[in-house]
Amino acid sequence: MTRMFEHYDACPDRFFDEVISKDGSTREHYEKMMRRFAKFSMDDIRARRQLVNIFFRNQGITFTVYGMDEGIERIFPFDLIPRIIPAPEWEHIERGLIQRITALNEFLSDIYQGQKILKDKVIPPELVLGSKHFRREFVGVRPPMGVYIHVTGSDLIRDTEGRYMVLEDNLRTPSGVSYMLQNRQAMKRAFPVLFDQYKVRPVDEYPQQLLRTLQEITPYPKADPKVVVLTPGIYNSAYFEHSYLAQQMGVQLTEGRDLVVNNNKVYTRTTRGLQRVDVIYRRVDDDFLDPLVFRPDSKLGVAGLINAYRKGNVTLANAIGTGVADDKVIYSFVPRIIKYYLGEEPILDNVETWLASDPKHLKYILGNLETLVVKAANESGGYGMLVGPQSTLEEREKFAELIVANPRNYIAQPTISLSRHPSFFNDSEIGACHIDLRPYVLYGKTPSIVPGGLTRVALKRGSLVVNSSQGGGSKDTWVIDI
Repeated sequence: MTRMFEHYDACPDRFFDEVISKDGSTREHYEKMMRRFAKFSMDDIRARRQLVNIFFRNQGITFTVYGMDEGIERIFPFDLIPRIIPAPEWEHIERGLIQRITALNEFLSDIYQGQKILKDKVIPPELVLGSKHFRREFVGVRPPMGVYIHVTGSDLIRDTEGRYMVLEDNLRTPSGVSYMLQNRQAMKRAFPVLFDQYKVRPVDEYPQQLLRTLQEITPYPKADPKVVVLTPGIYNSAYFEHSYLAQQMGVQLTEGRDLVVNNNKVYTRTTRGLQRVDVIYRRVDDDFLDPLVFRPDSKLGVAGLINAYRKGNVTLANAIGTGVADDKVIYSFVPRIIKYYLGEEPILDNVETWLASDPKHLKYILGNLETLVVKAANESGGYGMLVGPQSTLEEREKFAELIVANPRNYIAQPTISLSRHPSFFNDSEIGACHIDLRPYVLYGKTPSIVPGGLTRVALKRGSLVVNSSQGGGSKDTWVIDI
């Protein structure tokens, strides 16, 4: 260990440390990184931190925290020590995610077509048909090529033995990929010399891969399909990402008011008049897409859009109704889903999960709230969650009432000892922070994954919550060829 890391507490017996092995030695793929950081003083780190902050501020790289008294716009917290994943580990992740996404797409195709998995009682029908995000209106509607989930961000963690596991799937409107791209640019500006030490696989091709994926799912053959990004607008927490991806893909960023439906076809208003739209990369939730079908008070969507979609005149990415597959209750059945559709064992395991809707599981959950993490089935961003070991008796009692009142809406999982990674606290000391990983899978004609992802880090000392809305930040993620 270098002097900069001399007070670093790896705790290899309690957590898997990404950098330090159980015998206290530095893992081979981090040795050059550690040697290089040993040459920096804290003044060097602060100077580079300032450079990164200026870059983020100039780029407008912010996120929104709702309900904060001091204002909602913040620069996205970024840690300067990158996470490194060797190629063999990445290949395991890649195979596991492609297997998982393929099976989940088969699941969605089935439940909106024949519902064979329900008839075979692999999953209790009431859990699927009673899901908040199951859309009965779209039973029988088949998107182009039968692909429902075009963009996925699955959250991976590592247990105490270093095994990669899937914590949850994000199949509706997953966010964060713009931070993955900008983190790489920030690292190149702050530590260009580090890239001379490693063969780091690039991530900057993601926008063009996304564009190709969207063009592949056009509803009818066309030489140059018209793609637009549909955003809720500037007050959405991920607006920077929407505008950034549209700019990088070279496509129009639209709001609901920019689109119009005529004769079940979608058009966008341009300076040259109306122009036909073929594919919409929508960052608007189902409920707000069309006031004629879903919420009548929505100002974010487009009246008539759903009819155009049903008629096959426009493709929505992701498809409507995909949320049923990232319902946290359905998550617990994914190993069965993989086995049912693919005849394979999962390459990436799930975290053990208890369903409050099961009376035996409910009894266990209520009797062990102080040791479990309890999550609402359809919340995200770290909201609607109880971290038992960090909760008060009053919080547990309140959550117990919520669970009993609506057991279908809650799951529980053991408090996972997320792997840890060196991170800077206030640019003055290095501490061990818990991390996860969100790779991004694109699915057009075939699934593909950009080599890397968004490593999220819990920058509050001792915290297990990595969401930016709850005090987390991110790191650059390097997939390296050794």
